[in-house]
Amino acid sequence: MTMTLISAADLAKRLDSPDVRVFDVRHDLTNHAAGRQAYEAGHIPGARYLDHETELAAPRTGANGRHPLPSRADFGALMAAHGVTPQTLVVAYDASGGMYAAHLWWMLRWLGHDQVAVLDGGWQAWTAAGLPTTTEAAPAVQAGQPVEPGPSLAATVDARTVLDNISRPAFTVIDARAANRYRGEVEPMDPVAGHIPGALNRPNGENLQADGRFKPAAQLREEFTGLLAGRDPAAIVHQCGSGITACHNLLAMEIAGLSGSRLYPGSWSEWCSDPSRPVAKGA
Repeated sequence: MTMTLISAADLAKRLDSPDVRVFDVRHDLTNHAAGRQAYEAGHIPGARYLDHETELAAPRTGANGRHPLPSRADFGALMAAHGVTPQTLVVAYDASGGMYAAHLWWMLRWLGHDQVAVLDGGWQAWTAAGLPTTTEAAPAVQAGQPVEPGPSLAATVDARTVLDNISRPAFTVIDARAANRYRGEVEPMDPVAGHIPGALNRPNGENLQADGRFKPAAQLREEFTGLLAGRDPAAIVHQCGSGITACHNLLAMEIAGLSGSRLYPGSWSEWCSDPSRPVAKGA
């Protein structure tokens, strides 16, 4: 069974285990220094910071999106440097409703690592529970051998496949961006507004309750089943602006028991970098 969420109380019980690694991935797409600043101001004891711009993304070329995936080998080496082994339970948290934590959850599954969960409710849930925080850096760990990529537990599609799918539909794209961005009314991040023709819209914020925790599995299943309208989850491809928030919808579908969907990592930022690719607007 795919691991998805862990509660603050459950993480607190396991925090001192040598087989647990906690990663703080708080981030702000408009202020790239904000996540590290937040970490330095206070974090879960033992948590190690990872930067979505410099560590969890490959170099940008202008044509591969705002957060291109690193190679699996490079990502495996990064995890090994933080002491992650095949036996390690990795827990990711942020302060954005799991948006960035879900991306790390997906990346680890893409690497072939199945022992990974997102802290439900994130930093806010931890502090609301009155659990300890610290400003001390995480202790040094013995770096292991680079984590060899195993059989991937998460599948991707590329821009060519998405383009071909428009004329020969084999899957349905779900766009995780806000509805006004999907409709092309505003575009704060990328140079072109709109969406991939044929894509449906499920803003990732709709996966959450008012307190920032994920909705119950049964509710998520009902909502996604309605959106899918009979489509097989394996025939779903998720995208967003740059491949991050799309993972939130992927995680939500896993929580709902709707496994098998895929990710278009380049997402809209890669798609719109090529003016020959079609753009749709409106609902």
